[in-house]
Amino acid sequence: MARGVCADAYLQAKTIVVPEVDLYPGHIACDGETKSEIVCPLILDIEGGPRVLGVLDLDCLAPNGFDHEDKIGLEKIASLIVKACNW
Repeated sequence: MARGVCADAYLQAKTIVVPEVDLYPGHIACDGETKSEIVCPLILDIEGGPRVLGVLDLDCLAPNGFDHEDKIGLEKIASLIVKACNW
């Protein structure tokens, strides 16, 4: 069943880097010009285990627009967003 990158990152509770969106099974295009994408889950650590609250989704007009350093940096940003909000 096609779900898209955002749903997959949310359900798997992990960051997904997509070098070529046209090759990602079930990709849902928000912008037809997007060539690559990265989606980081927003994870809140609570009693009873972590809870995914949403995702941080970035698109790029170039193929291979995101790398491992981007993944690390965006995961830190996602963590800061979660910590800065009163959930």
